[in-house]
Amino acid sequence: MNASPDRYAVIGHPVDHSKSPEIHAAFAHQTGQKLIYERLPAAPGAFKTTAAAFFADGGAGLNVTLPFKGDAAAYANRLTDRARRAGAVNTLARGDDGTLLGDNTDGIGLVRDLEHRLDIPIAGRRILILGAGGAVRGVIPVLLEYGADAVCIANRTLSKADTIARDFADLGNIQTCALTTSANGWDIVINAISAGLAGEMPNLSPAILENTHGAYDMVYADQPTPFLRWVADHGIERRCDGFGMLVEQAAESFMVWRGVRPQTAEVIAALRPGSDRQRS
Repeated sequence: MNASPDRYAVIGHPVDHSKSPEIHAAFAHQTGQKLIYERLPAAPGAFKTTAAAFFADGGAGLNVTLPFKGDAAAYANRLTDRARRAGAVNTLARGDDGTLLGDNTDGIGLVRDLEHRLDIPIAGRRILILGAGGAVRGVIPVLLEYGADAVCIANRTLSKADTIARDFADLGNIQTCALTTSANGWDIVINAISAGLAGEMPNLSPAILENTHGAYDMVYADQPTPFLRWVADHGIERRCDGFGMLVEQAAESFMVWRGVRPQTAEVIAALRPGSDRQRS
């Protein structure tokens, strides 16, 4: 008798909008893997009980989205180095012994998307990140691992940026500055301010885009985000949103779970929102 397919899910609040089931279904079809991937909603404060019930029922792995990445880091039995450094987990994998490995694939997802879609190698680049939220902690170690010459965190509350810079100071050249900075010389400008989806982008100085080779928004939408519209208005041709990052980090999760890495380009092309309206 054939064994039942392994079960996976994305857990968060909310998750009804998540494209992860479609992404992993495409990966499974491409690689010939038999699995089930679902959305797993959890009420605020209910991560541990919801995740425990999922794994007790035979679940093999979870993707973790907002607001539970910190909860997942505390829940895992052991962490990869990149998850430990980030203090956040977006991938939980159940081992043969029933213990849970926590990983963070956000950083590698961002780097692969930057290098593949923007065609800009990270090595030797000076990178400006706008915002100092939790997602930034997941990507800074990987940017530096891939050879970024410097990473500068620009944030409205400078103390938050300073805290992140201190936590990762041993990894490379990390700087901080005010969000209203007019300093230029950044090869890549990355927006990590999720409020931009609601049209709440702060006033930014166009000077930060001087000498910039590419701009990236870590969020995505059906239409170009306010940040991407702003950089387009200032002549930045190499620009893209975070949908590719979503697919790339999912591919890394798939590798953690299944031991095979799917090809991402065709999945991005097939599933990304607004593909006919935005350069990628």
